Amino acid sequence: MTQDELKQAVARAARDYVADRLPVGAILGVGTGSTANFFIDEVAAVKDRLGGAIASSEATAKRLAGHGIRVLDLNDIDAIGIYVDGADEIDAGMAMVKGGGGALTREKIVAAVADTFVCICDASKRVQTLGRYPLPVEVIPMARAHVSRELAKLGGTPKLRADMVTDNGNLIVDVHGLSITDPVGLEERINQIVGVVTNGLFARRGADVLLLAGKDGVQTYTR
Repeated sequence: MTQDELKQAVARAARDYVADRLPVGAILGVGTGSTANFFIDEVAAVKDRLGGAIASSEATAKRLAGHGIRVLDLNDIDAIGIYVDGADEIDAGMAMVKGGGGALTREKIVAAVADTFVCICDASKRVQTLGRYPLPVEVIPMARAHVSRELAKLGGTPKLRADMVTDNGNLIVDVHGLSITDPVGLEERINQIVGVVTNGLFARRGADVLLLAGKDGVQTYTR
């Protein structure tokens, strides 16, 4: 199967997961990226079950609205039943690296509110140790140089992502060459750097469920 076929398969599995487990009228959180886009297209088939959706980016909000799915403001709701999103990497402990699309801050906010976080991806994204994929860090523009110097002290190589401004008006610095053996500790350490909004380690709030598409179909893993 091609990667797009794997994404399509896991998106269908996520649609069925939502249809089976999300109560009618409940709120769905939706992530950002190519796999999330496949999911949006699939979940449109069961949109009448949804009380609305919380989008993790402007692009996701636009795609949801295009399918006639009501997009809500997070400040106007009390709970999100399920949040569905992809990952750039995920380890056996359900910690993830996310933010390849630059939406990591809003993704992290939606994940924090959700009762259940369902990660959807293909088998190539499952790794033993996080860090092969560059770790995104969202940075206040005036702090870019300072944050990059501090990130270099962690042993990686920080690089400003070219032509990238987040939905929040900030920059992304990608840290290459890390071997992340303590995801929770590193997530907390980077977030303490002045000028960092947040980073793409989803370890303190990792996935609860992983739907993983491979050559043998979609497998389900739980934390």
